[in-house]
Amino acid sequence: MTIDTAFLSVGELAAGYRSGAFTPLDTCRQAQDRLARLEPDLNAFIEPMTTEVLDQAKRLTEELRQGRDRGPLHGIPVAIKDIIDVADVRTTFATKAVPPRHAARDAECVARLRAAGAILFGKTNLLEFAAGVAHPAFGQTNNPHDPSRTAGGSSGGSAAAVAAGIVPLALGTDTGGSVRAPAAYCGVIGFKPSFAALSLDGVYPLSPSLDHLGLFARSSADASIALSVLNPGVAPARPSPKPLRLGIVGNQWNHRAVQADVRAALDAARLSLERAGVALTEIQLPDPAEMATALLDILMPEAAVIHRTTMAKRADGFAPGTRDLLETGMTVPATRYIEAIEKQRRWFGEFESVMADLDAVIAPTVPFTAPDTDPALSTEGDDEIISLTHANLTGAPSVSLPLRIQGAMPVGLMATAARNRDSDLLSICETIEGILSHTA
Repeated sequence: MTIDTAFLSVGELAAGYRSGAFTPLDTCRQAQDRLARLEPDLNAFIEPMTTEVLDQAKRLTEELRQGRDRGPLHGIPVAIKDIIDVADVRTTFATKAVPPRHAARDAECVARLRAAGAILFGKTNLLEFAAGVAHPAFGQTNNPHDPSRTAGGSSGGSAAAVAAGIVPLALGTDTGGSVRAPAAYCGVIGFKPSFAALSLDGVYPLSPSLDHLGLFARSSADASIALSVLNPGVAPARPSPKPLRLGIVGNQWNHRAVQADVRAALDAARLSLERAGVALTEIQLPDPAEMATALLDILMPEAAVIHRTTMAKRADGFAPGTRDLLETGMTVPATRYIEAIEKQRRWFGEFESVMADLDAVIAPTVPFTAPDTDPALSTEGDDEIISLTHANLTGAPSVSLPLRIQGAMPVGLMATAARNRDSDLLSICETIEGILSHTA
């Protein structure tokens, strides 16, 4: 009997490989069949790397047969956002402003995955240059739970690939929430590590002061395994005190933009945590509108500098929305940029003080379930980035945890910890997942 590997965890796949129940080649063939069935509706992949995937799977299956075991990611398929270089595979950036670039070498994160025996399972769709708009030539990635809705951005292709059961892990990037928002919309784990915890070598930049490499998984345990490969030097998790001490970000949790279905799911999760003995304390973070403004006052001019040569030569190759963002970035006064950087530094120090007596803080990842199309960036403080921006500005590790409500679209619960406590945060998220799974 053929075992369906579509939604198995990294650990379950690894155990199946080593017991002989199935092989990496079996898993990849099933994944490619699933992709072929779902992809016209999802639009999750730009380059599925079909031949390369099977070649990798055959080689890694044979290695296990011969007794060579590269570790927990041996034979595990991982999708790669198409802004991250994979050697000898084109990187399109989901744009027509520049031609596809065939990378001469792997990005460092990809090289680490390859050395650990992971199977590079295609390049995923994204918003153009990860800048917040889907280019018409590439189109929107749609949500596996309801293809009439967006998977989110900018890393929507990677989120959809994990949520649809095509791969158990995928890489994305997060500059203002581009891993965590799609994770919330698609009902998967979205992990943005601490600033500079994962190398961005070989990852095309958007805003160097805010960019983070991130990843998607189906559980915090799987994300921990991937983190240990991508950064072997990350500090191991410390035992958490009992009970957990969590801060509820009041001006995000109770924000006017949080819609009724999201609020109901969040409040149910809060009740479950309280009943499990988790110590909850309400805290406040800087005003969401002020944080959104500061983030964009950093992001837009930095992005404009990166793309200024291409804008001068091929402005018509950008999607209109991307072009507008870059043109706006060129007009941001230096004083506004410097003021935003100063706020960023101040908020980092303030958050460290807040976290002195807490293990993590929790908030809605986004205030609504997946909309029809990806929301535009805004400084109004009432859109999808009300809770997302703080972790990018402070460089704190942050995870979107899925709250799955029967018959409804997924809701994201976001947990954020002090900077460089990445393993601790994932351990805390495992605890939260366990509590919520027993009360679902």
